[in-house]
Amino acid sequence: MDVFEAIIGRRSIRKFKKKPVEDELIWKILEAGTWAPSAGNMQSWEVILVKKDDIKEKLVAAAYLRAFIGEAPLIMVLCANTHVAAAMYNERGTELYCIQDAACAAENMLLAAHALGLGACWVGSFDEEVLRRALDLPDYLKPVTIIPVGYPDDNPYPPPRREIEEIIHQDKFQEI
Repeated sequence: MDVFEAIIGRRSIRKFKKKPVEDELIWKILEAGTWAPSAGNMQSWEVILVKKDDIKEKLVAAAYLRAFIGEAPLIMVLCANTHVAAAMYNERGTELYCIQDAACAAENMLLAAHALGLGACWVGSFDEEVLRRALDLPDYLKPVTIIPVGYPDDNPYPPPRREIEEIIHQDKFQEI
């Protein structure tokens, strides 16, 4: 699958088959994340892999009872590591760059999952404190996204997209 096929074909999957994701595929997804661009190549992100049902239930609660999260055989939680980013970039690193790094890694992982025949979904709506307690996160890790991963049991239609003419501006911003 080429990159454009992966980008256009990827969907947010919210229904999963009850089949575990093989460790080899998980490793490939994680490796794809490590190749994402990052500020100063600091790679200021961490990922928590969750397979235990009791912790999955806590993540469902943190994500305002989105049950599909807990039905995935694997949940990846990407966190920005503010300590790593601050080492080179101070406040801008902790407030922005580490979040960008985690987001770039997450997108690579979503595309890799799709290319490997898996489904995944970016979940950004969650109660950060509930999630922190569920995963025993230290203060310097800021959760950015919850990504349930598994074999898709759904094939959603592509959602509408904005036209390119609606999003571009030449040389400076102009109201359209």
